[in-house]
Amino acid sequence: MDRFGSRSAHSVEIYFTVNAAVLFIGLLLAGCASPLKHYPKTTSTAFAKHLQTSLGRLLEEQESQHPDQSGFAIIPYGRPAFVSRIALADLAEKSLDLQYYLWEADATGRIFAERMVRAADRGVRVRILVDDIGLEGRDATIAAVDAHPNIEIRIFNPFINRDVRIFDFLTDFNRVNHRMHNKLFVADNAVAIVGGRNIGNHYFDVATDANFRDLDIAAAGPVVREISTVFDYFWNGDWAVPIKALLDRPFTMTDLKSTVADLRERIAEENYPYPLEQEVSDLKSELTSIRDKLIWASGQIVWDDPAEIEKGVAHGSLDKALYGKAGTLNDELLIEAAYFVPRDRGIEGIKRLIKRGVRVRVLTNSLASNDVVAAHAGHAKYREEVIESGAEVYEFRPDAGVADKSIVSFKSKAALHTKALVFDRESVFIGSFNLDPRSANINTEAGLYVESPELAAEVIAYMNEGVRPENSYRVLLNEEGDLIWVTKVDGQEVRYRKEPETTFGQRLLSDLIMILPIQEQL
Repeated sequence: MDRFGSRSAHSVEIYFTVNAAVLFIGLLLAGCASPLKHYPKTTSTAFAKHLQTSLGRLLEEQESQHPDQSGFAIIPYGRPAFVSRIALADLAEKSLDLQYYLWEADATGRIFAERMVRAADRGVRVRILVDDIGLEGRDATIAAVDAHPNIEIRIFNPFINRDVRIFDFLTDFNRVNHRMHNKLFVADNAVAIVGGRNIGNHYFDVATDANFRDLDIAAAGPVVREISTVFDYFWNGDWAVPIKALLDRPFTMTDLKSTVADLRERIAEENYPYPLEQEVSDLKSELTSIRDKLIWASGQIVWDDPAEIEKGVAHGSLDKALYGKAGTLNDELLIEAAYFVPRDRGIEGIKRLIKRGVRVRVLTNSLASNDVVAAHAGHAKYREEVIESGAEVYEFRPDAGVADKSIVSFKSKAALHTKALVFDRESVFIGSFNLDPRSANINTEAGLYVESPELAAEVIAYMNEGVRPENSYRVLLNEEGDLIWVTKVDGQEVRYRKEPETTFGQRLLSDLIMILPIQEQL
């Protein structure tokens, strides 16, 4: 459900996946692709002396009081999630490291980009690594910003054909099918934000058409240095190509000045739906209070190595870690995931847990809230078997009222984008990993695993909000063995015998995709 522009970039991947002709031709021509040309690249690493920054000093005493632990706080709503990122960008004194799957060309994306330029103007080194799946047509703008002496932008696994990308899918499918789905933000190597949100209106509750329910986790302490090590690995790897290596001419300070002037003019013309500057100022004034509310616990970054994914290793490191952890549970597994395609391996794992008396609850998108029909088809293929195993299955309603209601656009369509798990009410995972084959085997993913009953309680409260009957459908099997969707409308229980709030065409398309042999690409 990751979006770029008006439609989902995940759906772009799915489109090429389900198009049988593209797949067939791509397999035939897979050996005909042009290799990436040689490009110069300078190795760099995270800023090492975080205690020399204001953010580092702010946290120094708490870090010393909690040896071998890190501080954590969840960010459940879009508005504070964006304010937090902007405030950290403003507060950074030495470095900003950003790694994102998508950076949309909308109001939020422009504000965020302009803030990076402001930071660079202050002397902050800004490193930006973005996947190439959503950047079509934006090379010149990106290269102009990259011309800033304190900003460097690299593109993960870039397309060779910059203008007509379908040619790469046709001739180099095995390579371009692998994408970087990670979402990391690190300021001064002292504070980080990890989670499911990309950069764009839909992720921060300001879009007028659809907004995502999503979850981030902020981190301080030694785990931040671990996160920076992961960023450095991606940044210095062969998959990260400088934007300047993809263009035919160098971009200069003249290009930068023109692009930034246009950026600021467009921002001034746009009516952002809340007073961002005031809220950023308020957050900055509350830093001490925010610091004192951090939950200190043992935590670690869990991630996929692109080299491992590239080799076609079955089940990436993150998938193995989560699957292994789930297998140790005694009481409860709570899942909230935008996509949930368990496949036979996942079904068997759920059955083993249920047999041991472990409660399993899943919240994922309904067909009505999911704009990627193919992803829903993958979920629907296994849905009855999951329910029959004894697991609880909920599907998110498109009119769910769980976004930040202080924003006028909250009445727009709701969709689920969270990727979080809670294990035995004792530990949590929050990150970019969808429980589907693409996250498990094809894309790289990253997230934070934290062992803390206190943090788990906060995530559970967030998850319980999502499964309330006014926000989701409980999917059950009736006495005849048919699926029914149970919810509440105006306080009254309502039951549906077909996918709620959908058209015949949507249901037919989902059923047709379900029978295609593409499950491993979803």
